[in-house]
Amino acid sequence: MATALVKLHYHRQRRILDLLDAAGQCQSLSAEFLRVHSPSAEVRGHGTPRLVANKRQVGISAITPVGHYAVKLQFDDGHHTGLYSFAYLQQLASQQETLWQQYLARLKAANASRAPLINIKSL
Repeated sequence: MATALVKLHYHRQRRILDLLDAAGQCQSLSAEFLRVHSPSAEVRGHGTPRLVANKRQVGISAITPVGHYAVKLQFDDGHHTGLYSFAYLQQLASQQETLWQQYLARLKAANASRAPLINIKSL
C-alpha cells in the first residue's frame, strides 16, 4: 500500500512536479507526462483514451487543492478539467516508465509528435 502524499512541489522552470510521501520518498512527474495522462473526460474519452500530442513544452500554471484527496492542475495550454487524486498521482509515478513507453509508441503509430505545434520562446 502506498504511503500518503504530504507535499507537492512544482519546479516551474524544469516543469516537474515532485510528490513527497509521509515516508520521505520523493517521486517526480513532468508536466508533459501529467498533461497527456490527464484523468479528464476530454483525454480519457468514453472507453478509448484520446492521444494527446504536441505537449513537450507544456507547463502547469496553477495547482488547486480539492479536499484532502486531490488537486486540480491547470496547464498553460488551457487544459484544466482533470482532477488528479493523490492515489492517481501515485499510480502514475509507480507506472511512469511503462506508461511513458506506451505513450511514445502510440505517438509513433499515429505519426504524431511531442514537439509543440508553434515554437514559443520564453523571455
